Amino acid sequence: MGNHQEISSFIWRVCDDELRGLFHQYQYGEVILPFVVLRRLDCLIEPHKDEVVKQYNELLQSGIDDPTPIIRKKTGLNFFNYSPYDLTRLKSDPNGLKINFPNYLNGYSDNVHQILENFQLDKPVEKLIKNKKLYSLIDKFTEVDLHPDKIDNHTMGSIFEELLRKFSEMSNETSGEHYTPRDIVKLLVSLVFSGDEDNLKGEGIIRSIFDPCCGTGGMITIGKEWVNENISEDVMFQLYGQELNPQTFSICKSDFLITGEDPERIKLGSSLSDDQHEGRTFDYMITNPPFGVSWKSEQSYINEESKNPLGRFSVGTPRSSDGSLLFLQHMISKMKPEGSRIGVVFNGSPLFTGDSGSGESEIRKWIIENDWLECVVSLPDSLFFNTGITTYIWIVSNKKKPNRKGKVQLIDGSSLFKTMKKSLGSKRKYMDDDQTQQILNSYSSFEESDISKIFDNEFFGYTKVTIEQPLKENGEVVRKKDGTLKPDSSLRDSERIPLSEDIEEYFNREVEPHLPESWIDFEKSKVGYEINFTKYFYQYKPLRSSLDITNDLLELEKESEKLLNQIVN
Repeated sequence: MGNHQEISSFIWRVCDDELRGLFHQYQYGEVILPFVVLRRLDCLIEPHKDEVVKQYNELLQSGIDDPTPIIRKKTGLNFFNYSPYDLTRLKSDPNGLKINFPNYLNGYSDNVHQILENFQLDKPVEKLIKNKKLYSLIDKFTEVDLHPDKIDNHTMGSIFEELLRKFSEMSNETSGEHYTPRDIVKLLVSLVFSGDEDNLKGEGIIRSIFDPCCGTGGMITIGKEWVNENISEDVMFQLYGQELNPQTFSICKSDFLITGEDPERIKLGSSLSDDQHEGRTFDYMITNPPFGVSWKSEQSYINEESKNPLGRFSVGTPRSSDGSLLFLQHMISKMKPEGSRIGVVFNGSPLFTGDSGSGESEIRKWIIENDWLECVVSLPDSLFFNTGITTYIWIVSNKKKPNRKGKVQLIDGSSLFKTMKKSLGSKRKYMDDDQTQQILNSYSSFEESDISKIFDNEFFGYTKVTIEQPLKENGEVVRKKDGTLKPDSSLRDSERIPLSEDIEEYFNREVEPHLPESWIDFEKSKVGYEINFTKYFYQYKPLRSSLDITNDLLELEKESEKLLNQIVN
């Protein structure tokens, strides 16, 4: 077993063989995921196992209270297990598992304990022991070698994410909260880092990457790998993340332990209501926040912070049913004054939801008027495992290049895809390297084409004006006490006037000829922003003529008659 699909299938069979009937399907992940982590750790530790056990016992006998620092220094390991057991050795005493398995878990160093605590294995293990299933489960896992020399970190990440996707589907959770397809991640990171080569080259360069919804850490690790492979091998990255789900948090931390990254930079909790990286700024930020997820449970905290003029959400908050834009506001608050770049995957809602004056519109206005929005890329539908909706990549930066200042580039990548031979959930399409490169070339060239359009910032803004008409009684207009006309609320209407147009000129041209008694109530005017992506790339295709359709039908009739004659004769 060498690829992630083979190993994922193997683990899935283990679920069926060992857990069916004992656990509900939605509980499988609670058992299987920690055992995958344990097996991965065991495979790394095994060559040093006997040495560590020997050193640990000798150091304890010599009176040293905490041998951990010495063992780490002598072995060069970030983590270890000082118990005489690993999963393979536990099999030698099937009857002793009730005592030996907890001893095995307790033998891990403190940094591993912090990970295992979030899995809450106690109850599942107790149930496995009671039903005499722990031995057979351990026996199955020892059949697969998960050492990094056999299964690299990229493959291991894919295994975890594939399992998470399946377990999420079973529990009716949103798998997109855990798993962003790798083709999308590669496109995202290439857009974020491309064009910033000067900031990523040179000796002793250290840069930071942050993901506020990091899941298993796939985005930030792929970002690091992409830069090292495509721009510079010398740049050093500090990877930061925060994750709400305890299981995916633990997987991410364990992966960081194994790869030598600092696991303390990954935090548990909600980035919106419990910012674990408060006060810290980052060079690069990438994320795929959950689509259309309610933030009602955090509403009181977020609303309170929105009242603070210096808070993350002071410009406005979106409707409580979709917190996507809150994550972008959170990331913008962590931009460095000298410049940062942000890449985020959204559904269509943040582009246009909300009228002028709404929270969504005010957030868009804030971003565009500050000249932070650099590019929006539309992606094909059916790219995600849990939804077939169209998605978009936003590139946001406070260090635009001179030729991009005051402008926003839109790239239509909706037709750039390949069809999968076999669907995975809702995912029926993928983007290959050539299609990714086509989008990247359009972005890098910053030129208009069939799939690329460039607009001034104000193009997306409009003033919503209220059009009033006079109230009439018995054919006579009604006036207020001050002599001004009293408006008829039943005839009240509105117009969206582009910021590029003079409001008075627009009114005189488009409204007054049709409503000569009307006027604008300027006190009710509000500026709004929206990006109607589809409209800008719409190309009219005339309907086929009735003659062409008739001819096609006649041809089909001829083919049908021919086939029928062949069958009869």
